Formats: sequence, structure tokens, C-alpha cells
Amino acid sequence: MFKKILQLIPKRVQDPTRNPSCAVFEVDNWSISDFIVKKLISKVGVHPFPLSELSLMVSALAYFKPTHLFEWGTNIGKSARVFYEAAKHYRIVTQIHSIDLPDDIEHVEHPGGHRGKLVRGLQGVTLHLGDGLQTSLTLLKEINGVARPLFFLDGDHSYSSVKRELEAIIKQVPGAIILVHDTFYQSADAQYNIGPYRAIADTMDVYGKAYRQIVLNTGLPGMTLIYPKSHMHDHGVDEL
Repeated sequence: MFKKILQLIPKRVQDPTRNPSCAVFEVDNWSISDFIVKKLISKVGVHPFPLSELSLMVSALAYFKPTHLFEWGTNIGKSARVFYEAAKHYRIVTQIHSIDLPDDIEHVEHPGGHRGKLVRGLQGVTLHLGDGLQTSLTLLKEINGVARPLFFLDGDHSYSSVKRELEAIIKQVPGAIILVHDTFYQSADAQYNIGPYRAIADTMDVYGKAYRQIVLNTGLPGMTLIYPKSHMHDHGVDEL
């Protein structure tokens, strides 16, 4: 009987970033992998985010523990659900704001009536309509108290839009953590969308001295984590 009672008591989840001797970004990859395989994939699958990218998304959330998370290009809510499940599992209190285009604006990936269906009604997730960047910055200004924001940019857009968004975040929210999706770089002959990659490269040419990157560049779609060096004691770019 006592054994059955113990089984009903939730196990304490170990913080996968708790290592006071670390001076650089580090997570417990075993803990992250265990969570993804056992709990996350059943909710979100591995498309459009393969295992490596799910790992980086979860790791960024677990490591930096943002108080607020802003993302746009909601679609059916895959990325928002990833962050929601990770925050719930690791007991991170964060407000997730997911923004998508209004119904009267046409876009090839406009989800229509399926907008945000994977996160509708979930506590701590708020869906918005509007321009992702401007809506996020407006919401951020309305926050009372300390905010540690994380921005998730869907890089499946043009060079100009990704560059505009990156520069605006860096200028207006200099302490923000930024994840950019669809950042894989391949030769021009492959005819891939390399706009997001170039946007990051050109932005870092100007602001890179204050930032560090972790780059997933093994294949499509690719993802890049950008964070201020003030969070760390090292410098440079890690390519995975």
C-alpha cells in the first residue's frame, strides 16, 4: 500500500542546468533527451523541429528560464507547445505569447481556423493577432517588474524581415535571448532559403562582439541560438 502511495507522488524534476561550477552554456543532455523522447515527441512529433532542434529549444528555455517568451508565425502552435511542455516539465514560470497574422492578410503558411490549435486554452499561453515584432515589443513595454524575455523567430521568411526583427530586438531589448529557425546554410547551387542565415551573419557583423551563438548547421531546417555574452564568460560561435 505504501509503495502505491509513493508511486502517486510526483517525482522532483532535477534542474538540467544546475551546475554552479560552469562558466559557459551547459545543460544535462541526458535529462533533456529523456524528456524529449518520453514526453515531448508524443505531443509535437519531429516536424518541423527534428530532435536536435527540439533539444536546443528545450535547452534554451531550461538554461535561461525566461519570464516571458514571444514568438510569431504561430501556425498550429507547434513551437509554442514545445515551450509550454518544457516549462511545465521543468517547472519554469513563463508567460508564452504567440502571435500570428490576422485573417484578412494572405500568407502561404496562414493556418486559418487551425491557428494555435495545439495550445488553445492552455494556461500561460496567450494567442495574439498582429505583427509579431511590434506586438511583442508592445507587450514587453506593458510588463511591470523584471522581465527576462526569449524571442523565437521563424526564419522561414526573407532576408530583410529577419534582419529587421533581429536588429530591432537587439537595439530595444539588449538582454534578450533569441532563437531563429530555418537558419541552415548550404551552397547557392542547392537553392535553399539562405536569407535567415545571411541576416544573422550581417547582423552579427555589427553587433556580434556582444553576443554568442550556438548554431545547428548539420542539415535542414537549422536553428541558431543568440544570447548576450553578459550571460556567459566566454565568446565565439559553436557549430553543431
